[in-house]
Amino acid sequence: MGFTIGKGSSIHLGCKFNTPDTFWMGENSTINQFCRIDNRGGIVIGNNVSISPYVKLMTADHDMNHPQCVGRQSEIALEDYVFIGADAMLLGGVRMKKGSVLGAKSLLTKSTEPFGIYLGMPAVLKSQRIQNLDYNASYDRLFN
Repeated sequence: MGFTIGKGSSIHLGCKFNTPDTFWMGENSTINQFCRIDNRGGIVIGNNVSISPYVKLMTADHDMNHPQCVGRQSEIALEDYVFIGADAMLLGGVRMKKGSVLGAKSLLTKSTEPFGIYLGMPAVLKSQRIQNLDYNASYDRLFN
């Protein structure tokens, strides 16, 4: 597929991508099973990022105010130590800053602040995470 995937990182079974290339993943990061990765606009994932099952990263949409309802694309970037809960969705153009968290079933429409914990539809800042993070988000699943 032409993806760049760093040492110790893994993409688990059932994940779906839209296109070759336009995907970069750092070291020791994990995308769990059955995620939907719309990488047409580009996906950049840092180191030690954990993406839970059924997450959707949507880089493309349509301009509803354009006469021809044209398609548009914009990158999603996930900086180091980002954590995304199960069944969450991120829209194109967002950047999750270092150490930020998106809770399960949340919808992220705007970029986050570093170490912020975001919840809801749309997601809003609820609290702050500790800043001295030093863990490895890589792991092997028994059956992938």
